[in-house]
Amino acid sequence: MMEMKNQSYHEKEMLTDLLASQKFVTGGYNTFANECATPAIKTDFVNILTEEHRLQNEIFCEMHKRGWYQTEAADQNKVNMAKQKYTMASSQ
Repeated sequence: MMEMKNQSYHEKEMLTDLLASQKFVTGGYNTFANECATPAIKTDFVNILTEEHRLQNEIFCEMHKRGWYQTEAADQNKVNMAKQKYTMASSQ
C-alpha cells in the first residue's frame, strides 16, 4: 500500500512540474508570436502556441481529475457582470 502512495506522490510532482513548464512555455511563445516581423512566422508561432495550450489543458484536466488541482466555481453573478462589461466594451 505504501508503494502506491509513493507512486501517486511521484506522479503528482511530475504533473505539477509539467504544468508549470507548460505555463512558462506558453508565455514565451505568446511573446514570440506578438513580436514576429512577418505574417508567416507569426502564423507558425500562433500554431505552436495553440498546441502548447492544448497540452497545458490536458495536464490541467488530468490533475483536476485526480484532485491535485482544485478550482473554485465562479459566482454566477460575477460571471454575468463580466459578460455585460465585456459585451458593452466590445460594442463601443
